[in-house]
Amino acid sequence: MLVYDKLKTKADEHWFNLTYGSKPWIRVGTAMCGSASGSSKVVNAIQSYVAKHNIEVNVDEVGCLGICYAEPLMDIMLPGESRLFLQNVDAGDVPKLLESYVLNNQVPKQNVLGYMGEKPIPGVPDINILPGMKFQQRIALRNAGHIAPRDAYQYIANGGYQGLNKSLFAMKPEDVIKEVIDSGLRGRGGAAFPTGVKWSFMVRSPGPPKFILCNCEEGDPGAYNDKGILESDPYTLLEGMTIAGYATGATKGFVFIRHGHDGPIDRTENAIRKAYSLGLLGKNILGSDFDFDIEVALTGESYVSGEETALMDSVEGKRAMPRPRPPFPAASGVWGKPSNINNVKTLAYTPEIISRGAEWFSSIGVNRSTGTAILCLSGSITYPGLYEVPMGLSLGEVIDGIGGGVPDGKNLKLLQTGGPLGGVLSADSMSIHLDFEEMREAGAILGSGGIIVGNEDVCAVDLTRVLVAFCQFESCGKCFPCRLGMEHLLEITERIARCESQPGDLELMQSIGSTMETASLCGHGQLGFGPIRSALTHFADDFKAHIEEKRCPTGGCAGSRFVPKNTRPFATDYVPGDQHAR
Repeated sequence: MLVYDKLKTKADEHWFNLTYGSKPWIRVGTAMCGSASGSSKVVNAIQSYVAKHNIEVNVDEVGCLGICYAEPLMDIMLPGESRLFLQNVDAGDVPKLLESYVLNNQVPKQNVLGYMGEKPIPGVPDINILPGMKFQQRIALRNAGHIAPRDAYQYIANGGYQGLNKSLFAMKPEDVIKEVIDSGLRGRGGAAFPTGVKWSFMVRSPGPPKFILCNCEEGDPGAYNDKGILESDPYTLLEGMTIAGYATGATKGFVFIRHGHDGPIDRTENAIRKAYSLGLLGKNILGSDFDFDIEVALTGESYVSGEETALMDSVEGKRAMPRPRPPFPAASGVWGKPSNINNVKTLAYTPEIISRGAEWFSSIGVNRSTGTAILCLSGSITYPGLYEVPMGLSLGEVIDGIGGGVPDGKNLKLLQTGGPLGGVLSADSMSIHLDFEEMREAGAILGSGGIIVGNEDVCAVDLTRVLVAFCQFESCGKCFPCRLGMEHLLEITERIARCESQPGDLELMQSIGSTMETASLCGHGQLGFGPIRSALTHFADDFKAHIEEKRCPTGGCAGSRFVPKNTRPFATDYVPGDQHAR
């Protein structure tokens, strides 16, 4: 208890100096959305300007505030003032922005987005009333865009490690599990299984050792929320994993990140090193008798690595391929030892649930879908971004109220939700709510949280073909229902897209899909027919035009199409840049 108190005192002093000190505090979003927009150049320009003019300021690289359309996003907090947010900042804009506001205390005439804080800035709107912000209720993303992910003390000052401290000194492991069960927290990786119940399975397994595995493979097109958490606030994941370790009797954790995702890898590894140095990982954490270690494990670029048993093979250094079940991971997981696998988002909720209580978390959301949903909006949407909103919002509120609707006067046609194994919904689905059961009944899943918006120019048949091609390419090939089934589904959807369908094609797809759902080894094959089924349900007219009228209503199928060579049993089957691979 005393160890945490000392850390908190030091962290509070550090935060007070940043927030109320005599130096302006400049924060720049350098998560993937910011970096892709040129935020690193903005940071360099700031550092060059303040050095040239001998200005004393605090400069921090932070994560994503969620409003990705505004990146590069920079905010300046003058002593005693609220934060002034400047959007779409180019490196060339930096000198005049800093001269105007930092040197002369004059709000710039360009790039102004809004202010955040108790003290209004004249002529500047409150950022919380802007689209993309007004519906947000951030829990897992509570610190994203506010704290520097490389500064552990900023995390601690904002309530970090309070949940772990409470767990270690005021709760027994079974109390922690009960709190998570009572919160109603369900897995955010796609399956939506009750998290606390999943933890309880491993408690009954003999150990040590036992392992906590965090899945950040995140290969879904249009999904980037796991990476966003790791780039913006990696400590919330580390704390959540450590709490899970304490609750289940585990002694080691692995953060499983896709190879090549350098930002999440770098910031997570840095956070791990810092946590060890502060006594937040390793032996006798926070002065308790609990030991727990965490390290980063990298996967290749295999989508199936996100399946929990394939993930374990990858951690062991093997080719990522699903395992038969039983035995289940809670009994025999990585290296044959009891293991628990959770998604990044799932674990990121845990510190706040323990700190604030199960009743608080369960009061958010609807029905059995408690808490929040973290959504990645992309495609034909006015305000693309990373948003955390209460479960229970309708898709219409998400698309129009947060995303600003479809731009350029176009009409909404479809939503692709839950990744390539999710569903394709029509514009008539806007009354559907962010509810695990309601989404499933509609033929879609919330899944990883990706929502790709398509306007009237999108062909549902062509989109379906793209989804099937992705799933076929990413099949590990271990079980033949998935390996052969996905290949045949791709052949048929290709024929339909070319307006060359044969009699009985739809019936054949239904038969193949039924076999895959029944006999495939893992969710990749079991869910592989889902996009086709939902597209056939919601866009029968598009398929009818291709099959019966031999035409594509939008013309989207007329262009060239990329078809993978085959499934990916070996990396040599795909040559980057080879557009002729078939």
